[in-house]
Amino acid sequence: MKDKMTIILFSGEMDKAIAAFTLATTAASSDMDVSIFFTFWGLNILKKKKFIITKTQMLMQKMFNTMSTSSLPISKMNYFGLGPWMMKKLMKKSNMASLEDLMKLAKQLNVKYIACTTSCGVLGLTKENLTDDVNEFAGAATYLAEAKESKVNLFI
Repeated sequence: MKDKMTIILFSGEMDKAIAAFTLATTAASSDMDVSIFFTFWGLNILKKKKFIITKTQMLMQKMFNTMSTSSLPISKMNYFGLGPWMMKKLMKKSNMASLEDLMKLAKQLNVKYIACTTSCGVLGLTKENLTDDVNEFAGAATYLAEAKESKVNLFI
């Protein structure tokens, strides 16, 4: 039986997403099965660049999704968007993988992406709004089943 790791990615902040994907790719390259359960703000990481506003979305969902489609902030020192730019420059200078590169590597290593259906419903997100990298749309029961079988379970 392979070792398993589950990660709940609740945060939509770039530095926390990088940490989650660094852990996920390291575990997957060490022959662990890894699942990332994206919920609430973490779903911003999976949003397509061009977001589709539908007629069925409520006004607050439209407003939320319009405001949250920009690039991911960092948790400290965001400086009106300057922080993520500085972080990316420092990472590149230090030969660290970008979030985009880590996400591509995670898919190559068969890390499973699970989008929380409850959060998608609350936020008015549909399959069309998220990248094709999502393996599954599921709720808390699926996450709990994954976590129960895992040796490592992280909340980020």
